[in-house]
Amino acid sequence: MSDKNIPVPAWLKSIVEDQVTTDGLGTSNKYTQAFLRKSLERQHLRGLLLQGAQSTPTEPVNNSFFEGLRSRVRRHGTK
Repeated sequence: MSDKNIPVPAWLKSIVEDQVTTDGLGTSNKYTQAFLRKSLERQHLRGLLLQGAQSTPTEPVNNSFFEGLRSRVRRHGTK
């Protein structure tokens, strides 16, 4: 992996240094990598939410629907 140096203003550098200390990540590089991963995860989740919002509902969303989800999670979550 190649390194990339990105200049940032002092106030932003200070925020990163504070977050490194607060989050216990050790270095600004690790913080930046974690930040970018979280950003990508948020983008992916946003895409899924938009896709879901544009889809046609296939069954009513009521107590029965959510109980079915809970049952599936219980069955598959205890492996």
